[in-house]
Amino acid sequence: MQASRDSEGAKGAGAPRPAASRPARGGRRVKLMVSRVDPWSAMKVGFLLSVALGIAMVVMSAVLWSLMSAMGVFDSINSLASQIIGDGSGQTFDIMDFLGFGRVVSLSVVVAVVDVVLLTALATLGAFLYNIVASLVGGLHLTLTDD
Repeated sequence: MQASRDSEGAKGAGAPRPAASRPARGGRRVKLMVSRVDPWSAMKVGFLLSVALGIAMVVMSAVLWSLMSAMGVFDSINSLASQIIGDGSGQTFDIMDFLGFGRVVSLSVVVAVVDVVLLTALATLGAFLYNIVASLVGGLHLTLTDD
């Protein structure tokens, strides 16, 4: 038993320590500079993000309209308008002529399409402007750490 312990001790004396027993140091720090942004990739990312934002906007407007309809907001507006106009005038007012579900969703789709076009163009223009400014001042400096 004693001989086996001595032989293990002799073997382990020259072997390097395992990495887990080393004291933990701070992560490695690397300083980088973003000197150029590819306009084509900025356009693709801007397009995909704006499409996602446009879909969310259309869904949000449909859900908001449904909630307002279920809560009776449009009926309250119709009754308020009929009180203001008066029943004896012969004019009828219905808010759904102006704010029907189809009209609201159609308008939100149009706004979403315009949003997609504008945000894609702005992302591409932003990449071009960043490249011009980065060539003048050297770009964006980042410090990354390895944890």
